[in-house]
Amino acid sequence: MAITAKILKELSEKTGAGMMDCKKALEETNGDMEKAIDYLRETGSAQAAKKADRIAAEGSTYIASEGNDAVLLEVNCETDFVTKNETFQKLLVELGNHILDKKPTDLEDALNQEMEDKGQTVQKYIDSIVATIGEKIELRRFVIKSKSDEAVFGTYTHMGGRIGALVVLDGTTDEAVAKDVAMHVAAVNPSYISREDVAEDEVNREKEVLKTQALNEGKPEKIVEKMVEGRLGKFFEEICLLEQDFVKDPDLKVKQFVSNANATVNSFVRYEVGEGIEKREENFADEVMSQMKK
Repeated sequence: MAITAKILKELSEKTGAGMMDCKKALEETNGDMEKAIDYLRETGSAQAAKKADRIAAEGSTYIASEGNDAVLLEVNCETDFVTKNETFQKLLVELGNHILDKKPTDLEDALNQEMEDKGQTVQKYIDSIVATIGEKIELRRFVIKSKSDEAVFGTYTHMGGRIGALVVLDGTTDEAVAKDVAMHVAAVNPSYISREDVAEDEVNREKEVLKTQALNEGKPEKIVEKMVEGRLGKFFEEICLLEQDFVKDPDLKVKQFVSNANATVNSFVRYEVGEGIEKREENFADEVMSQMKK
């Protein structure tokens, strides 16, 4: 059967796979559309292996909750437009539901767990998605949070999932308040809840830096200590959630906003897609041309 551009386009649209992968699938199945779709899925592991050395620094965060448990996860891919792919979006939901249900202890445990409705491990299922989408895809990380009945989850995703924040507030069940705190976490990116959470070594190191700065400015040594204590407050404002000006009302500190709701911050976590991954600069047009020549 002749493989026409129309058939190639149809298969690519149905599976999300690249043109070269679709062409090979049709050649292997004598142009049978349904068999070609199966072929692309079945060769997921082989496709994933070919792409294993490629850098997946794009992707999306996703948050799911069920009862008193919630999960924040990050799934990476190679290009931003893949995150809008229906298959990729479905994968986020499936992984979120699986992790909430099975509660793996770590990433390795999660990838090796069996997905009962798929008849294969999480890693094998992700590999099958690689075959249809045509890019390297990986579950990079996740965190599971639990709360009591008297607490609430605050969830917020920004820029279509580019940033995800999950907060647990104790003492309230007001989801709107919790979401506002999660929004602040997403926007400002604090490192700690309060100044009491900052390690003593980190505080002492900052004190030494501030002291040296003051002395270099020519300040009298007898007032340097007081200056350091004053400037240390700014340091805590930069890294501690409760010390920060609330993004929706800068006249309030976050601790005041939370206190006004009779709540306390139990924990928070923030993921930003690709943070810590070294991206490789490539000419996308050149890559497409190289693929067409194969």
